[in-house]
Amino acid sequence: MDAATPPFEIFLAALPGFEPLLAEEARAVGLPGVQEVPGGVTCTGGWPDVWRANLALRGASRVLVRIGGFRAFHLAQLDKRARRFPWGDVLRPGATVRVEATCRRSKIYHAGAATQRIVRALVETLGAREAEEGEAAIRLLARIEDDLVTFSLDTSGEPLHRRGHKVAVNKAPLRETMAAMFLRDCGYDGAEPVLDPMCGSGTFVIEAAEIAAGLMPGRSRAFAFEDFAGFDAGAWGAMKAGVSPRAPVQRFYGSDRDAGAIRMSRDNAERAGVAEFCTFACHPVSDLAPPEGAPGLVMVNPPYGARIGGNRNLLFGLYAALGGVLKERFGGWRVGLVTSDAGLAKATGLPFAAPGPEIPHGGIKVRLWKTGALG
Repeated sequence: MDAATPPFEIFLAALPGFEPLLAEEARAVGLPGVQEVPGGVTCTGGWPDVWRANLALRGASRVLVRIGGFRAFHLAQLDKRARRFPWGDVLRPGATVRVEATCRRSKIYHAGAATQRIVRALVETLGAREAEEGEAAIRLLARIEDDLVTFSLDTSGEPLHRRGHKVAVNKAPLRETMAAMFLRDCGYDGAEPVLDPMCGSGTFVIEAAEIAAGLMPGRSRAFAFEDFAGFDAGAWGAMKAGVSPRAPVQRFYGSDRDAGAIRMSRDNAERAGVAEFCTFACHPVSDLAPPEGAPGLVMVNPPYGARIGGNRNLLFGLYAALGGVLKERFGGWRVGLVTSDAGLAKATGLPFAAPGPEIPHGGIKVRLWKTGALG
């Protein structure tokens, strides 16, 4: 596993609806050959590109690499060819693996039986060990479609929204990957202040501060690729060390009526290394006031009733109050609002453009509603 390895296909998984934004981000960090596909983005590169994608991308859910494949028309052929596959090029002897097979339009139609054959090949040729339920392991994905077997490895391990900083969370937390894509969709590039008047555990505020400070999202966590065969720890360390953070000139603001949420936000910002750039305060929306300085972006994910917040009818007053405060006091600021309910968004009275695509979030679909600079 080195820079001289021939280029291979890299798949950057994303929530449906985020593909264009992730493609834009992937190009911005210098990944080659970026193409949008359903469910994510593909590019072609080598292992350093895989490392960079895991380290630097804020919107990807996982990074997968295609390591090869072959045709197989029956289970005996799958067994034989899986035993000849060069597993040792990417997996270490004795590796703990979890095989996940899918079959579609193929003569091999039983995914469970296919999984058993591939696991047996790994155990008997590489000395690998099949992971037990709930055990950490390297994920090998086998897709059998039109009799073509394709193997991919999950290079991320834990999902990429788990940055390693947000330990304390409130109800129905927004994933960091979602927050990053919504910020990007609002045109945020780190050069302006961001304020969240219902900050919960601080996700929008912390994500914005990290972007402004040039902090890589994957800086504090481990990745599955570190356990692959031939992993170059020195080159990986040099890549991480080559990123230079900076001190933002602007600040980032979060408020919430729940004192517990403010404590969580402060603790999470401290772990993320951005506490010195962030201000959190406990007060209701009615006490909201713009900070001194140039206007920026109000980013908010209010309760929508579908998951938290209780009776939907009671939320109309909350949204109307939020909209009234923003229209009255936040001239020059832009607004991004995430909700599952178009009626609640419209209750703010804010001049929203047409909403963005539906994005799955914990069993429901949410959309981003955004304005230009308020008058």
